[in-house]
Amino acid sequence: MQKKQLAVAVASLLSIASVQAATLYDQEGSKLDVYGRISMGIAGGGPEFDRAGNKVNDGAEFVDVYSRLGFRMSQAITSDLNAFGRLEWRFTGDERNTDQGFNEIRQSYIGLASKQYGTLQAGNFDSLYYQFVSAPFDVYLDRGLLFNSTGLQSRGDSIGYYTPELNGFTSFLQVKHYSERGLTAAEQSSEGEVVAAQGGIRYQQGPFKIGFGAVENVVRGGGSGNGEMLYGLIGAYSLTDQLSMRLGAETQDNSDTYGGGFETVGLGGTYSTGPWSFTADYYNVDPDDSEESNAWAAGAYYKVSSAFDVFVELADGDLPSVPQESSQDRMYWLSGARYHF
Repeated sequence: MQKKQLAVAVASLLSIASVQAATLYDQEGSKLDVYGRISMGIAGGGPEFDRAGNKVNDGAEFVDVYSRLGFRMSQAITSDLNAFGRLEWRFTGDERNTDQGFNEIRQSYIGLASKQYGTLQAGNFDSLYYQFVSAPFDVYLDRGLLFNSTGLQSRGDSIGYYTPELNGFTSFLQVKHYSERGLTAAEQSSEGEVVAAQGGIRYQQGPFKIGFGAVENVVRGGGSGNGEMLYGLIGAYSLTDQLSMRLGAETQDNSDTYGGGFETVGLGGTYSTGPWSFTADYYNVDPDDSEESNAWAAGAYYKVSSAFDVFVELADGDLPSVPQESSQDRMYWLSGARYHF
């Protein structure tokens, strides 16, 4: 297996974006694929107290592990230009969900892709910061990723553009619009109408990949923004055909009004052999407004067939102990299986 093939193999087993797509239609330049997965597991553990000091139940539970169903569409306009679209829903597969068929529209966007001029897309999609910067650390099905993820100033009312790869370099730019249209004075945010921008550049060549990005992390960005800029520098390297390593850092200044400043450094690796893959990651998290903490995550994944795999994951966020009582059981665990189609 070549190093490029290793990256593809790891992604196909672990990445949330990987699917076993089936082509429903492919004729005269138009193509329609359907894909999805049904994923079930049992989860338990985690913090015994929340950050406010309230006791929470951390017993075992039968859970859905992000099951989904989606469609990918494309049509050739010219030899260089393609129109495309994507629609994906998330559903709760472990329960008899009679009130609604789906819980969330996870992706819904359209765009134009040119090998010469790049790709332009609009709608509801994973943030380009995630796709080009923090994605190397997104190897866990549930907890374990402590860098910013798919919803960072994205997922709805967004427009993004990224260039074709040139000598290994790809740059990207995205904006998300938070509108106040149609809201009464009582419903409007104190921040008002705002546009959040993000951009950066990625370089990849052979087994090496590194991305740098900056995000205007406005206050209305999914509850995590504080009005300050967020910066990330994250890379990955395949040392051998079986072992890949990743290293990254994120930082954001503290806001006088909203706080939220932090510095996070992460180090991890993935080892693959035959149908097995193993992951391990360590993070040092230093929030400006609370104690420094050390977190880790690990996982084991076995590919029973091209469509079926089983997994077990562990994650310890090492949250600071609450004043009322020391929390001893902080390790979260998840075990289950997935069927891809």
